[in-house]
Amino acid sequence: MNNNKAIVVFSGGQDSTTCLFWALKQFNEVEVVTFDYNQRHQEEIKVAQEIADELGVKQTIMDMSLLNQLAPNALTRNDIAVTEGEDGELPSTFVPGRNLLFLSFATIYASQVGAKHIVTGVCETDFSGYPDCRDVFIKSLNVTLNLSMDTQFVIHTPLMWLDKAETWALADQLNAFEFVRDKTLTCYEGIRGSGCGECPACKLRQNGLDRFLEK
Repeated sequence: MNNNKAIVVFSGGQDSTTCLFWALKQFNEVEVVTFDYNQRHQEEIKVAQEIADELGVKQTIMDMSLLNQLAPNALTRNDIAVTEGEDGELPSTFVPGRNLLFLSFATIYASQVGAKHIVTGVCETDFSGYPDCRDVFIKSLNVTLNLSMDTQFVIHTPLMWLDKAETWALADQLNAFEFVRDKTLTCYEGIRGSGCGECPACKLRQNGLDRFLEK
């Protein structure tokens, strides 16, 4: 097991791209794993490929289409509207089991290529109500994966306690601010960069950017 090798769960969005730049600073060898679950916009896969190519990082794209079959929601169906959760309900963009499956498969892949570290951009501060973005879940899953494979993997969550303004600040510290701003795709409507400006993901991203630029 290589203590200086990491696998980044990578979608090509703001958070995972910031995590990729973070990992490139932390580890000698970095690969990315991207999951194709027939998400709402295949542009996400294209963006992830382009970023990995530009940064010279090996990318593995895994077929997770079964998740699309199991979990109909706004990210897997074009006919389901993107809505924010109200009165304690989860947003329509919540994909049940997504991070559980993604991190499990990323760790299985890590075991095959000898990587000790797995990096993911989940965040409890701006987690939109997703239960599988909570710190307690990540820690629990880390223990379970280690027990299941009898190996001491480490799941890193560089953004866990950062709000979006602080995530922009981290990208800036990593000399990746303009790259993340211009080349990532966070928008639920599949528009790169600043996005549509109207969906919840774009509003969260822009509000964080505005607060960062005010400082």
